[in-house]
Amino acid sequence: MNERLAVLPQFLLPKQALTAFAGVVAQWRGGAMTTTIIRWFVGRYGVDMAEAANSNLESYATFNDFFTRALAPGVRPLAPAALVCPVDGAISQLGAITGERILQAKGHDYTATALVGGDAALAARFRDGHFATLYLSPKDYHRIHMPCAGRLQRMIHVPGALFSVNPTTARGVPGLFARNERVVCVFEAADGTPFVLVLVGATIVGSMATVWHGVVNPPRPGRQREWDYADQDIRLRRGEEIGRFLLGSTVVLLFPRGPGAPLRFNPAWAPGGAVRMGQAMADRV
Repeated sequence: MNERLAVLPQFLLPKQALTAFAGVVAQWRGGAMTTTIIRWFVGRYGVDMAEAANSNLESYATFNDFFTRALAPGVRPLAPAALVCPVDGAISQLGAITGERILQAKGHDYTATALVGGDAALAARFRDGHFATLYLSPKDYHRIHMPCAGRLQRMIHVPGALFSVNPTTARGVPGLFARNERVVCVFEAADGTPFVLVLVGATIVGSMATVWHGVVNPPRPGRQREWDYADQDIRLRRGEEIGRFLLGSTVVLLFPRGPGAPLRFNPAWAPGGAVRMGQAMADRV
């Protein structure tokens, strides 16, 4: 009940308008004022600029340039695992998909069909499979990378709400990750196994972008959009950048049960734990 009360103001806030305003501010070339905002943000959230490829705050023309900053070479080595973590952040939940139900938080779950925008055939490929939900806080590195090598098949932009995606909201808003705006990226791994990586939008997430498309949103036309890449040969290597959040959010990954060895997540992983891009996420047993 406490979580429900804590998130009640979010139902009343003009989230779309706030997000549009934040997007304008984040793209503003404000010179010294932009640098002041960036310095405040670094101090407020404890951003580790020593890991950035460019640690000079004055060199960032916009807040988005700073927020989507690249990492210095070598600071995120790739672990020798079948699947590596695609982002810096924290584990919201992970584990088995029960039928097609995915755990959001205690007392809340949602369906894979709802998550991917209503495509029951796509969702069925992950029935009784595995999932991981990873939350990116404001201080985190905000580019998203491939958990394994794969070929892009489809991308679906699903319109939706723009609730916050922090842990309190996850406990207080039913169906949060299948309710918010999201970009669903469907891949086929080198062995033919499908997997899905979903970028979930949130309040003041000005936009989401992928390396093959560019900025996906805006526009926000209020209807579902889809791009089919099956006839193109778009391949990305393990650890290669997929895209980025222009102001942060959450990633949800879906993996199938598979006919062979089951998936085993890193035993050190547990809800609430911090993770880094490139560390071991899972292996086949």
